[in-house]
Amino acid sequence: MIVPVILSGGSGTRLWPLSRRLYPKQLLALTGEQTLLQQTVARLQGMTGVEAPLVVCNEEHRFLVAEQLRAIAATPQAIVLEPEGRNTAPATAVAALSLPADRVLLVLPADHLVRDVALFQEAVRVGLRHAQAGRLVTFGIEPDRPETGYGYIKRGKALGDGAAFEVERFVEKPDRATAQGYVESGDYSWNSGMFLFQAGAFLAELERLAPKMLAACRRAVEGAHRDLDFTRLDQEAFCASPSDSIDYAVFEKTDRAVVVPMSPGWSDIGSWSALWEVADKDAHGNALQGDVITQNAKRCFVLADHRLVALVGVEDLAVIETADAVLVAHREQVQEVKTIVNRLETGGRSEANLHRRVFRPWGHYETMELAGRYQVKRITVKPGAVLSLQMHHHRAEHWIVVKGTARITRGDETFLLSENESTYIPLGMAHRLENPGVIPLELIEVQSGSYLGEDDIVRFSDNYGRAESES
Repeated sequence: MIVPVILSGGSGTRLWPLSRRLYPKQLLALTGEQTLLQQTVARLQGMTGVEAPLVVCNEEHRFLVAEQLRAIAATPQAIVLEPEGRNTAPATAVAALSLPADRVLLVLPADHLVRDVALFQEAVRVGLRHAQAGRLVTFGIEPDRPETGYGYIKRGKALGDGAAFEVERFVEKPDRATAQGYVESGDYSWNSGMFLFQAGAFLAELERLAPKMLAACRRAVEGAHRDLDFTRLDQEAFCASPSDSIDYAVFEKTDRAVVVPMSPGWSDIGSWSALWEVADKDAHGNALQGDVITQNAKRCFVLADHRLVALVGVEDLAVIETADAVLVAHREQVQEVKTIVNRLETGGRSEANLHRRVFRPWGHYETMELAGRYQVKRITVKPGAVLSLQMHHHRAEHWIVVKGTARITRGDETFLLSENESTYIPLGMAHRLENPGVIPLELIEVQSGSYLGEDDIVRFSDNYGRAESES
């Protein structure tokens, strides 16, 4: 049996400003109606012998991940929460430790694009024969250009019918001339970061090659506990694990590695330039999404999320417009976007982490206006959802219902509000908001006070198991 292990812990900083730390690229619909996470889970539909997926994700993304899986009717056998990102090897180790030793794990990043699902599934079937024989399988992408942004795998001796090969060596990201030589030789594949192996075989190699990592991950799994629909690893144990990728920790050192080359229309969507490569383009090579007008523009990628964007007489640009930030970059420089994110984080700017629309397990809110001592939000609560019973030390709130019906708890009283009705929550008063109806509840919240941060919450009870420190 194959268990898909979906690694969804990335932050996707190179796709800022659309991707943010608390809403990263795997949760975005960049290449169709489904998000990259949903596409990854759906990629194995129709294959026999495939169990429900096990998802490993950052605990800050847990409700978004669960909601996106629910939206495609995918019931995971577990959603394992990383208290801190430690790269792909520890994430895979805790998945392997959570499953029987004979289970075959298909490890898939949640943020990749695969256009030809049938070719991908055939490559998995080829790899399965070798994984069941105790080998550690990786999937190589047949290169169609001298790409300098990927690592490479050099093929060794052919195995069986020649659909798989021993791995001779892994190669770091090369310069362009070296990459050109790799492509021309026909002996190299791009390293896709997708893997297939039995849980026991992987753990045996991890024991031999990275014993401290395995020991920390074992303690993290042994100390794990259930939290609603999630599995929380022991924080202290997991954070004590060395941080490393599967490639470095195991595959570059093992003598059991096998590579299965394939060409399924793959991309890691690692930058705006990579997204331009796979997007549909007009006659001038422009890939345009949203309300965009161009005049004498060529080979540009433009995404207009909230308003009209017009380009005149420019070439090879990436222009990304969101509600609170606009990025303009040359397509050959888009890898440097992550330095902008680093500067935003260093400066304490919220744009590194959040959009104006912030999702919560009960719905979402969107900041409409923010000044020194007041903030205006639009709040949407899903039918049947309930916010936590809470109070604030530094702000009062005024709620105005614009759609639906709200059940309000304010101190010792509970009452209903309908459209165009309002209420006031004084500073320091315990309160709760519920949507008892069958349509989304929408209201305007006006906050006023000396401090308006989301961490000014004293939470008394919560249906979603959030700690007091969580917003």
